[in-house]
Amino acid sequence: MSDDAWLSAIKFDAEGLVPVVAQESRTGDVLMLAYADRDALQKTRTSGLAHYFSRSRRTLWQKGESSGHIQQVRQIRVDCDGDAVLYRVAQTGPACHTGEPTCFATLVTREGSSTRTDDGAHVLSRLAARIADRAAARPPGSYTARLLNDGPAAAGQKVGEEAVEVVIAALAEDEGRVAEEAADLLYHLLVLLQARDVPLGRVWDELEARFT
Repeated sequence: MSDDAWLSAIKFDAEGLVPVVAQESRTGDVLMLAYADRDALQKTRTSGLAHYFSRSRRTLWQKGESSGHIQQVRQIRVDCDGDAVLYRVAQTGPACHTGEPTCFATLVTREGSSTRTDDGAHVLSRLAARIADRAAARPPGSYTARLLNDGPAAAGQKVGEEAVEVVIAALAEDEGRVAEEAADLLYHLLVLLQARDVPLGRVWDELEARFT
């Protein structure tokens, strides 16, 4: 079978294009939607870097070629109908030309829509961003700020205490308590990472390297 036989499963439109969704492989965040032709898909597979086809310029282009915000492609997936493609990528820098991490930064609410800085779809990414905000502002009365003011030793002690509580809950309590204690542990671990200036992205990278 040809190395490019997988392309036969793709249903290109009348212009020879197929929509491509880019998803951050480490967090699951949806980054952008673009289009690719056959050449762009082949180039992506062989180079390991995300390539697309510009409908306005009518040319193949590599994501981040000029900005440096490249997408290293971990996986290419084709949907069940063959009419869409998914790139699972490791994104360098923001994915959107506006500087937002994702092109889907416009939040639609019941009252309308508003644009905001996106903290990421993954709940740990959002929590880490919230902790970083507390680290910058150090608001009075904030438990997170107090832990950060006390330094890594205090945060580390809380991680140890919470880890013990997870084990106790796992051995003697119901699933709800285990989940609650696990949530406490994850929160305090993120505070410790912030206290040590270790970005959550470094942890994602380490897990990704071990997984592959």
